[in-house]
Amino acid sequence: MTSGTDDRPGRWLDAQLHLLDRQVLDVDDLPVAVVDDLELSEVPFDQEISIDTPPPVITALLSGAAIATRIFGGRPPESRMQRTPWAAVVDIGVVIKLAVGRDTLDLAWTERWVRDRIIGRIPGGRHIPGRKQSEHSESDERGRS
Repeated sequence: MTSGTDDRPGRWLDAQLHLLDRQVLDVDDLPVAVVDDLELSEVPFDQEISIDTPPPVITALLSGAAIATRIFGGRPPESRMQRTPWAAVVDIGVVIKLAVGRDTLDLAWTERWVRDRIIGRIPGGRHIPGRKQSEHSESDERGRS
């Protein structure tokens, strides 16, 4: 336990309580991913950590296909995990909010691919819910290669 008087800058987070399994929203409050793991800075592997070593700093949120490894154990391959830089995080609450749009992140590439290659080719697939047909512009880039 700590004494509660810590003069180091930054916010202390309990990763399991505040970060893991939290929904990640982009700047437009659209869902992007769920946090499956964290990437930490300067954590020595297979080495003894001395007591005076500063705590690690979060460098990225990792999302991906981690459900099977949670059930059966192990760790998902690093190539299957998608990184969201910690610098993009602006708020941590019930959800984690980002300062960037989801189209700028690699996390949404599968959704963009399905939208552009499959849904966009279906008649009416370019319809944006919540907008009247007259509000659609002819230059709607969704669904175009």
